[in-house]
This record gives sequence, structure tokens and C-alpha cells, in this order.
Amino acid sequence: MNNAYLAAARTYHAVKSLLAMIGLAALAAFPLLPGDSLLGSLPWEPGEAFGPVSTVAAGSIRSRAPDSALELEQRAVTDFIARRYRVSEIAMADFVATAYQAGARYSLDPLLILAVMAVESRYNPVAKSDMGAKGLMQVIPRFHLEKLADHGGELALLEPEVNILVGAQILREYLNRFRDTETALQMYAGALDEPTSQYAAKVFAEKARLEALRQKARKQQSA
Repeated sequence: MNNAYLAAARTYHAVKSLLAMIGLAALAAFPLLPGDSLLGSLPWEPGEAFGPVSTVAAGSIRSRAPDSALELEQRAVTDFIARRYRVSEIAMADFVATAYQAGARYSLDPLLILAVMAVESRYNPVAKSDMGAKGLMQVIPRFHLEKLADHGGELALLEPEVNILVGAQILREYLNRFRDTETALQMYAGALDEPTSQYAAKVFAEKARLEALRQKARKQQSA
């Protein structure tokens, strides 16, 4: 990949992020509370700020049959999240597809990635906490500068695709270190010493809801 291509790609993503930030400036004015990764029930309707729906996840599904299992699964997950969190279906389809890509790249269940996203930012791509965490996966840039260097630096965290990929990479590193999903999630939240593992419990509850949708979609496909 040459430098001209990289520059063009970064410019394209920067424009998308800028459009989203203009439409979501009101949300960005409400920082997350310290120690709480939730944004409450703030609505988010970015419209088409992130461009056309991507249907690429762990390999393109454009060449698959219209009612493939993967497409049914992603559609069900997208529709559910868009309704539950009042997120644009167009943007949410992109987030879901990227979560599946990240899951394939880092050997993670994409539903776990999406569940972390729900707890961290309620799917708000310009969310920012008082601790400096940014974006969908609430990545704190100063702790992960080496990962961000491959994507053009800290500003790239406001690009949904970059934020999801970096967040998934961090989660995979913690899973490799601790060999336990609950502990890895608590580490991701910066709450490793929290005795009741409330953060992990929230993520597991969200993932369970998404898992039910996945199983339903698979049953429909096999029927």
C-alpha cells in the first residue's frame, strides 16, 4: 500500500468523522462520569455520516446468497441495537460489520466486541470520558500509542473502524494475558480490583441478548 493511498484513505475517514462530529457535537459536550463508562440514554442519530453500509465481515458476504446465515445474523443484530440504543441503522450496520471483521482478525466473538461497545459508549463514536477515553470502545490513547501509530495517531480514534479494531486488539491482549474473559473485561475497564466484577457482568448481560438473536437467526436459516 503506497503513501498516496494511505493519505487518501486517512483523508476520507477524517471527512467521515468530521461529518459525524458536526452532527453529534451536542453529545460530545456531555463527558462520561469518572468510573462509569455509560453515557446514559442520550440519543444518537448520525444519519448517513459514515457512508454506505458495509457488508464485509470475515470475508465479503456480497457474493453470498441474499439470505445467508451471516447476513441474517448481522441484520438481526443491527436492527436490535439500532432500536434499543436509538442509533442510525446505516451507521450501526457499519459498526456491526467492523466488529465481525475485528473478531475474525483477533479471534474474538464479534458479539463480545459489540457488547463492550454498548457498555462503553452506547454506540456513540464521539464519546469521550473525563479520563480521556475516546470513541466506541473508549480507548485511552496515552496507554496505546504504539497501536495507534499504525493508524495515523490519536486522532484516528474518532474513526469508528480504527476505534473498534484497536479496542478489539486491546481486549485480545488482555485475554491472552489472563486466560479468563471476566478478568480481561475488568482489566479493559480499569477495574481489575473491583470485587463484584460489575463491568464484566454488564458486558455478559448485553452479549447474552445478542446471542439470543444470533441463535434465532441461525434457526431461521436452517428451517
